[in-house]
Amino acid sequence: MKYIDENKINELIGKAKEPAREELEAVLQKSLALQRLSLGEAAILLAASDPESIKMIFQSAARVKNAIYGKRVVLFAPLYISNICTNGCKYCTFKSDNKLISRQALSEKQIHDEVEWLLRRGHKRILLVAGQGPCAESNIDYYLKAVAAVYAVNVGPHRIKRVNINCAPLEIEEFRRLKQSGIGTYQLFQETYHDETYRMAHPWGPKSDPDNRLHAVERAFAAGIDDVGIGVLYGLYDYRFETLALLAHIEELERRFKIGPHTISVPRIEPAAGAELSQNIPYPLSDEEFKKVVAVLRLAVPYTGIILSTRETPRMRDELFNLGVSQISAESRTSCGGYAEEGRIQDIQTQFAVADHRSLDQVIGSLIDEGFIPSFCAACYRKQRTGEAFMQLAKPGTIKGKCSMNALITLKEYLDDFASSQVKAKGYRLIEKQKTGLSREEQNCLADFFKGIDSGQRDEYV
Repeated sequence: MKYIDENKINELIGKAKEPAREELEAVLQKSLALQRLSLGEAAILLAASDPESIKMIFQSAARVKNAIYGKRVVLFAPLYISNICTNGCKYCTFKSDNKLISRQALSEKQIHDEVEWLLRRGHKRILLVAGQGPCAESNIDYYLKAVAAVYAVNVGPHRIKRVNINCAPLEIEEFRRLKQSGIGTYQLFQETYHDETYRMAHPWGPKSDPDNRLHAVERAFAAGIDDVGIGVLYGLYDYRFETLALLAHIEELERRFKIGPHTISVPRIEPAAGAELSQNIPYPLSDEEFKKVVAVLRLAVPYTGIILSTRETPRMRDELFNLGVSQISAESRTSCGGYAEEGRIQDIQTQFAVADHRSLDQVIGSLIDEGFIPSFCAACYRKQRTGEAFMQLAKPGTIKGKCSMNALITLKEYLDDFASSQVKAKGYRLIEKQKTGLSREEQNCLADFFKGIDSGQRDEYV
């Protein structure tokens, strides 16, 4: 793969040994100063296994996450609009030769019903997900109609604030059209950066070309989409190689475009009906190794958001909030029509098995119990704080103040309109506690926003 030097990465892994205390402290101090780590420095952290060293890494990751983003955790829901796919990904239920599932691309009416269900639960941010396959129209035309259908839905004063999209690589002109539709983040996972493994796991279909997938992020940047998300599917290959290769990808993007990804996703392979690799994972990642990966990513790229899905159990998700995760999906359904047609929650039509089945209200309650501020903020997209503008605020940690304010605003909206009585009570207590840490000017500003919410205003932000 272009600019993924496998020999260099393997050499770094081979040289990295259990770090001495002084060596580890030097790397961690660089992260605590909110500076991005080199591949060699990240390799040192990945090599650590001593319990005391791991404890230091975890504590540092928590401090860095708090310095950049504060206590807020952003929530979203995936919306699967199509499981039609021409690819042969061996870990995915949607693979084209899987006869266990029925294929469909949701109509605009079905998308409307799905979005309405999500809005009635309190969701405000959606990630559209689609297979790569021939619908009744071209992929890009279908995506554009889907985005428009999502934005057209309202339930009283409530609308989806921002649509992000995870879809197959596009050409530059298609990316331009996607940008014009009003999306936020374009998300594309390389899955694995190891060339031989990539070709083994993707034996046919357009996705079988690893370089086309790698270059898609560059085409998105060239088309004006300056907010992208990347990721690895952990379990396909050695987690140390994948993590360093992911960081090498980020280095190249920052070198060429002056900006890196807005988010990194860290899914692990989960069971998927009809997908052979998901039943026999080549490089299974233990929970302790997974926690280390998340912490190292937070330390290596302090300013980048880390997304965690409902593939993980409630216990694991709760632990990872303290190690660097800043965005999570909640109440997810991974099948087409999985929200409005609730009978599909557990059936084989899902792309992969979900481990966290809690409702949005339960997830928000859990976050509050841990002292985090649940957030539905989309202000950065509305204020054009994306790409380089976002990095200028995130790298020094100055985005934290805006994140915290908007999190409290969106939390009050959720509590007033959707929360259970138990979550309302503890959510209001959390707001009062968080207000004491604000400056007098911020408290006055927040009071004005809260008056507006009490009078019926919604979707306000700073």
